[in-house]
Amino acid sequence: MPMSRPTAASSPARTLPPLPDVLLEPIVKLALTEDLGAAGDVTTDALIDPETQGRWVIAARRAGVVAGLDAAMLGAWMIDSDIEFAVAAPDGARIKPGDTIVEISGAARSVLMAERTMLNFIGRLSGVATLTRTYVDAVAGMGAIIASTRKTTPGLRALEKRAVRLGGGGAHRYGLDDAMLIKDNHIAAAGGIAKALERARNAAAHLTAIEIEVDSLSQLREALPHAPSAIMLDNFALPDLKAAVKLVQGQVLLEASGGITIENVFAVAETGVDVISIGALTHSAPSLDVGLDVL
Repeated sequence: MPMSRPTAASSPARTLPPLPDVLLEPIVKLALTEDLGAAGDVTTDALIDPETQGRWVIAARRAGVVAGLDAAMLGAWMIDSDIEFAVAAPDGARIKPGDTIVEISGAARSVLMAERTMLNFIGRLSGVATLTRTYVDAVAGMGAIIASTRKTTPGLRALEKRAVRLGGGGAHRYGLDDAMLIKDNHIAAAGGIAKALERARNAAAHLTAIEIEVDSLSQLREALPHAPSAIMLDNFALPDLKAAVKLVQGQVLLEASGGITIENVFAVAETGVDVISIGALTHSAPSLDVGLDVL
């Protein structure tokens, strides 16, 4: 059945709940404003009669994992609340070339005006979900979490972090305010690992996690007695990752970061680390090729 804009009693099927409109609206509004400019869609206005109705399909050109439907549909509804969607492959679904993601019906002028914004959101975010799933599948059964970082597109963090989750990954920090992460520059400015962790512990609320980045086994040994919530092993070679896991013996969560590729991610997971964080999930994911076709 065609689906109009969801209400409290009727919402599209998701593997994750859609982001709330209060988060989506500013992002989607900016994207539409960027595309429409000061004059609107001059091509569509010139060519398409207001009464013209139509049906279209957004389909995959390549295999991947769907993400971004919440932003795409909101973009269309911001232009015309009467546009209807029938979702065939919800966010989180795996798709192959030619698969229908969503069917659209409504006023031709409205759909054509929203077309590029819809495809941009679905393509970009499905690309993030797809790359994440590639990494997650590569370490399946190893017990390691594949996590994103804060290396996100400015303004799109909430959407990209959700896309990572749709691809089966985990989220590192969403921002500077949801956990403490003591990095090398913090350590240098604070006067060393011990002082940095002492200050962090004194300032942290009872629910604030504290993670510290170390770049050697000697720094790991220095940090371990202070019992941080997690320790990030930055650019450790595989033998050092194994040594770190053996040294810690489960006392603290260990996160491997830096230099992780699809070629070496399984070997990193084999060392026994708990989390593998990969900035490429968001900063280097290619957009998934999707297109809008008339029915």
